[in-house]
Amino acid sequence: MLDRFTDFYPNFGADAFFLLVILVALEAVLSADNAIALASISQGLEDGKLQRQALNLGLLVAFALRMALILTATWVIKFWQFELLGALYLLWLAFQHFTSEEGKEGEHHGPRFSTVWQAIPTIALTDLAFSLDSVTTAIAVSDKTWLVLTGATLGIITLRFMAELFIRWLDEYLYLEDAGYITVALVGFRLLLKVVNLESVLPEWVMIPAIALLFVWGFSKRKPHNPQAAGEAEEIPEHKP
Repeated sequence: MLDRFTDFYPNFGADAFFLLVILVALEAVLSADNAIALASISQGLEDGKLQRQALNLGLLVAFALRMALILTATWVIKFWQFELLGALYLLWLAFQHFTSEEGKEGEHHGPRFSTVWQAIPTIALTDLAFSLDSVTTAIAVSDKTWLVLTGATLGIITLRFMAELFIRWLDEYLYLEDAGYITVALVGFRLLLKVVNLESVLPEWVMIPAIALLFVWGFSKRKPHNPQAAGEAEEIPEHKP
């Protein structure tokens, strides 16, 4: 079966196949924090249909930007200014979230949008900022551009489905959105460290467990089930004969 698959593409051998699996796995692991950030941003639209539309269109733009980033990666990594801009953007997103007005349960909310077209640039730029880190990792794994492009394509498809799941979970878990934006700040801080001092960058084996712990906290408490309806029910006076 594998022999037929590798014969289909002359440059695609068993080594390339397993490298592709590794690249997709890396994208999935490194995209969990990206997915929750994109889900939180899309929730800035009130309607569920508009949220999915913003995700689809935003990730189409993000896909084009990510492909361009991969094709120019050897040039981009020469300029620390790109990573600085990405770091400042992610830190600004986290700052904007935690300085927003608190909800009834003390939770914060991400940016609000009145139209899909307002959300699309934010989604695309957020993915691009995250990609500055993941693309560098992918290129370190393989120097075959077509392989990295294929891995990124499959990765962004995975990201779309992960973001859809997080949209549902954000409605269920109280701390999940805050946990997501703390991971956004961590990624931004890591990019900033790469600019300031490459040797002080937090390694992946530190980042991944830290993000995992944040997600455990994020899923630790469910939101009250329909508290508004419950409150209204309590206010209804008893009928006396």
